[in-house]
Amino acid sequence: MHTAQPSQTALITAASRAAHLVVDQEPFIFRDTVAASLLGELAEQFIGYHRSHGDHLVLSGTRAQVTARSHYTERRLAELARDGLEQYVVLGAGLDTFACRPGPEVKIFEVDHPATQRWKRDLFAAAGVTPSRALAFAPVDFETDDLMASLRAAGFDPSKPALVSWLGVSMYLTRDAVAATLATVGRLAPGTELVMEYALPSAFRDERGAAFADFALPAAAERGEPWLTFLAPDDLSALLVQHGLSATEHVRQADSIAPALWRRSDGLRPADLCRLARATVLR
Repeated sequence: MHTAQPSQTALITAASRAAHLVVDQEPFIFRDTVAASLLGELAEQFIGYHRSHGDHLVLSGTRAQVTARSHYTERRLAELARDGLEQYVVLGAGLDTFACRPGPEVKIFEVDHPATQRWKRDLFAAAGVTPSRALAFAPVDFETDDLMASLRAAGFDPSKPALVSWLGVSMYLTRDAVAATLATVGRLAPGTELVMEYALPSAFRDERGAAFADFALPAAAERGEPWLTFLAPDDLSALLVQHGLSATEHVRQADSIAPALWRRSDGLRPADLCRLARATVLR
């Protein structure tokens, strides 16, 4: 994000999660009941835009993307927590609200740009939202800062496994920054899992994904947050192995949630523009 202004991507993502419960029909893919509160005075503007233009490919596609990836990740967290996992790291947390909603009892480490975290704390205060006491902030600029040092300073225990969520971030970073982050995750305790969202090169996108990209990528560049890195599944798998992780699965949006959730009466449809990779630290 630009340090002088809030991240437009974080705002758009939170608004899309909030609008899903207002614009779309049941069954809901993901229930974020806090996002609208965090948006404060901007909530009506952003959600109202979804009300008026919600069937547009970019708006409906964004709602599908952010809800499906959060559903997948938090479902996996619940599974791991039942088996004893104690730590959850959210890389590029933005306005993620997991720490403000009922969920597994884990220590939560939100990693993001210091300016974004200051902004988020202000939004918490303005909305009267009190996050879990288990939440710790770890300020990091992914392009320049030491991720491990920031996590340790926030109380993270690198000797214990964690689930690391990295959604909606890698496409905004350089490939070197992506590799550096994976190198840090690969040094975490064996058994640590990573759920990472990544953007596909144009040759790998389906028709809906290509159409979505034609609208969304220029818009992102215009707001100063261009997509920089695109990875084919095999390329990402090789990069993961290089840094001590093994790709467990690559998941299309269509396969990230139960098929019944895609049998819908509204405009939400899966697109193959971004996929989820789930990987495990081996060493």
